[in-house]
Formats: sequence, structure tokens, C-alpha cells
Amino acid sequence: MHTLKPFLSSELGLGHNIFYFQAFTEKKQRMGTLFADEKSEDPNGVHQLHHQHDADAGALFVLKSKGSWLHCGYHLTTSIVAPPLLSLPYAFTFLGWTAGISCLVIGALVTFYSYNLISRVLEHHAHNGKRQLRFRDMARDILGPRWGRYFVGPIQFAVCFGAVVACTLLGGQCMKAIYLLSNPNGTMKLYEFVIIFGCFMLILAQIPSFHSLRHINLLSLILCLAYSAGATAGSIYIGDSSKGPKKDYSLKGDTENRLFGVFNAIAIIATTYGNGIIPEIQATLAPPVKGKMFKGLCVCYFILIVTFFSVSVSGYWAFGNESKGLILSNFVDNGNPLVPTWFIYMTNIFTITQLSAVGVVYLQPTNEVLEQAFGDPKSPEFSKRNVIPRVISRSLAITISTIIAAMLPFFGDINSLIGAFGFIPLDFILPVIFYNFTFKPSKRSFIFWLNVTIAVAFSALGAIAAIAAVRQIVIDAKDYRLFANV
Repeated sequence: MHTLKPFLSSELGLGHNIFYFQAFTEKKQRMGTLFADEKSEDPNGVHQLHHQHDADAGALFVLKSKGSWLHCGYHLTTSIVAPPLLSLPYAFTFLGWTAGISCLVIGALVTFYSYNLISRVLEHHAHNGKRQLRFRDMARDILGPRWGRYFVGPIQFAVCFGAVVACTLLGGQCMKAIYLLSNPNGTMKLYEFVIIFGCFMLILAQIPSFHSLRHINLLSLILCLAYSAGATAGSIYIGDSSKGPKKDYSLKGDTENRLFGVFNAIAIIATTYGNGIIPEIQATLAPPVKGKMFKGLCVCYFILIVTFFSVSVSGYWAFGNESKGLILSNFVDNGNPLVPTWFIYMTNIFTITQLSAVGVVYLQPTNEVLEQAFGDPKSPEFSKRNVIPRVISRSLAITISTIIAAMLPFFGDINSLIGAFGFIPLDFILPVIFYNFTFKPSKRSFIFWLNVTIAVAFSALGAIAAIAAVRQIVIDAKDYRLFANV
């Protein structure tokens, strides 16, 4: 203050001081407006997340918000367009042509609609300054804390970890199929191939974050197109030759078996369309997130329509009611390949490689929970404090999933039950409930009653599908043996 007195005592000095003060004030106002605009563009973005004092390690290190809408499309495609689509011709054996194609179309429309509803709800909360990164966060904030902790959280964990086990088992089965084709008298057992595939998964599980999978998931997208093209071409080749079975599209079994078969088929189709990790995928988007998820879904569903319909229609056309649980199994008849051997090798290798990517994607919610429990958000991501527990916990998770897959080669029956209790609520029921609770559309509006209809219809279907899955487990229980070589 003393140094300013001589300057302020003169009129000229005072004039200069007022001029500089006004310029400084205008500049500050412009900067304030600029920062306000940036804040409105990113109401709850990654920068804000990293400065929250209560941000957990799972959100900071696994669900990094850095991706583009194209990366989102890769993640969505890997999580939905996966090798279970090769079981769609088998689902058609319970439904027939008309009902089968109708269920495929309805499944595509309802899931695309539901996933967009989830995205809109997430965008709404992000715009209001509270970006939700996990499915259980949505349930907690919209329905109440108990819904997130005791219902949505456990169901999502069971579905995602079950998907990891199923991918490990299916990977082992595909490896065994290649082995037996090249060495029909081989003595290696299924559980040995499951363990080999589990070791490969053990390496991929150490990839640090969901965003880090973007290049792997791009490769996964290409691979799903490749093995779907292989399955379609192989089916057309066999169906157009005299090598395949006589085409019979009649429904097998008595009335009771047909009825339960229909619900089993619906569960298979619902599980094939299932995702269960839409919020976690949207969490990988860099803010602002508005509109990006819709673009990613458009990429995913373009691939989905091309693959789902080509494989299901060509497979059912070629093999009719003889279509097996995995359409590639129809390419070999009593040990004799119906297509060139190299073609079967190639298609199975594409399938095995994509299965590893799918398994790692569905491992991300488990990784996030483990990181939240054992990680330290105040320490650097790659510090010893975080790397050591990360490697140990993820390795333990993969070891457990591999042991379950090797012990229970009939896990497909159990997974059908998990799908009925998990995928249907997460992907068909909860999205419409979240939307109605968040936006509160008028009870006279079309969208309100459309959402209520979807929730009621798929609640009933989920309950019946669960009963059908339990019935199938009871029927197959006589053949269950630990470490069975099936």
C-alpha cells in the first residue's frame, strides 16, 4: 500500500490505475464466462470425478472416462455380438420359422429401445451434475440404496461372472473340438483345455482399465463378423449339398416339452441379446456424453443384425430341427467333417479368440469391485500399493472362474437360470422402470404404458424362463459329473 501512495497521488497515475483496473475486471469476467461454459459442457465429467474426495479406486482406475462413441461401439459389440449367437439356430428348433424370426425382431427392437432408455437416464443425471458410472449407482439413486446393494449389484455380479465362466468353458470346448478333429484318438480331457484357455484369460485380465480394451474390442468386432460369415457360409454349403441331414422344420416332442422348449428358446434369445453392463460402458465415454451412446448402439446393432439373422436363418435352413446347441458342431458328423477341415479350424480359432475378449469385457465389473475394495485412490494407479493387490485379486478371480468351468462342464444349464434371473431384469425390465421413475411421463402418454407393458410382459417371461431352466437342470442332473469329459 505504501508503494502505491506516490503513484495514486498524481492525476495521471490515478487515470492509468483506473484503466488497468477496468481492463483486468473485463478480462476476469470473460474468463469467468469461459469457465462457466466449460463447466456447463462437462457437468460431471472425468475432471470433476478425479477431484472428488470420495472417488473410489474402481471408478478412477477401471472406469476411466476417456473413450469416444466409436470405442463405445466396440465395447457394446463385444458384449452383445458374442459366440452365444451360434446357438440361435438351436433356439429356432423350439420355435419354428415364424416364431423364431419374430422373437429375433422383437428382441432387437426391445433391447435397442431399452439400452437407449438407460443412456437417456444416465445423460439426464450427468447433466444435473451427478454422473452415474455403475448399474448399482443407478439403482441406488433412482430406486433407493437397498435396491443397489441387495438386488441390482448381486444380480449384475452373478451375470457378469457367470459370463466369464461360460466363456472359459466354451473356449475349452472349441479347443477340444479342434484337437479331436486333428487327433480323433486323442486322450486329452475337456478340463485340460479349459485350464489352457484360463491361463490365456489370466494374462488378458491384467489389462488395467475398460478403456484399455478398445483396440482388443475392435479386433473382437472383426472376429465376430469373421466367424459369423464362416458359420453362414458353412451352413449354406452343407445345406446346398447332399452331405447335410434331411431338412425337417417340424417341432419335436409332446405338448409339455414343446411348451417348455418355447420358453427355453426365449431365454436363449434374451441371453444372446443381453448386456448387463450398459452403465459401465457409458462410463468409459469422455464428457460430454450426450448422444455418444446412441451412435455406439447404432454401430453395435448394425453388426448385430448382420450376424444374428444370417447365422440363425442359414443354420436353421441347413439343419432344421437337427441344429445343435452350437451350430459349428453340425459341421462334423460322427467325426467326419462336412466342410473342409481348414475351414473348421479357422472358424473355431476366430471363435476362441473372440471369446477371450468377451470374457475380459464381462470381467470389468468384477475388476471394478476388486479395485474399489483393495485399491487406494490416493496412490498412483501403477504404484506398488495398487499394482500388487490388483494382480493378486484379478488372478484369483480368473482362477476361481476356471476351476468352476472345469468342474462344471454342464454350466450352460446353470447359466440359463442366471440369464433368466439376471439378463431379463437388467436389460428388459429395469431400463423402463428407471425411465419412468426419472422422467415421470404422464400416465396418459404412450411411452408410459409402453414401458409398463414391457416391464410386466418380461417379468412374466423371466419367471417362466427361470422355471423352464430349473426343469432342464433337474432333467439333466442324472448326467452331471464333476470334471466330466463332455
